[in-house]
Amino acid sequence: MTASSTFGLSSEARNLHWLLTNLVEEVPGIQSVAVVSSDGLLLLSSDPGRHDAARESLGAKPAGPRGSAADLATIVSGIGSLTIGAAKLIGFGGVKHTMIAMDEGSLFVMSISDGSLLGVHGSADCDMNVVAYHMALFVGRAGHVLTPELRSELRRSLESETTGSGR
Repeated sequence: MTASSTFGLSSEARNLHWLLTNLVEEVPGIQSVAVVSSDGLLLLSSDPGRHDAARESLGAKPAGPRGSAADLATIVSGIGSLTIGAAKLIGFGGVKHTMIAMDEGSLFVMSISDGSLLGVHGSADCDMNVVAYHMALFVGRAGHVLTPELRSELRRSLESETTGSGR
């Protein structure tokens, strides 16, 4: 996140950007992060959404799922929907978090508020307990400010950023 990407945003939106940047920079092994609305729209991301073809041409793996914030948002939304449906069928209440451990990384999904989700893609060597702890801190700090108005502001900001008409 750059200072220019938060120019013109409300203090709550700038604070969420700061929290997300802090999460990525302070927790070893986190590769990408996405905040997704209840309807599956990307609200906030650690990845500007650009596919890094130059890095990949040199043989480097993309930082996130195919290097795209939109891909991570889609995955997080799908996993969120699947686990919510499973929880309803089983009847054990709401879903707090989901973790998927893979051979070369992990994916964490945690409920924020009103159906919004926090998704984190971690490297194979990340400490899952540390990642989950810091995600819970993020959710605790972000959940009460993620109002419908703020979600709309974040969505508009992200759309203007990706269309090149950013501030």
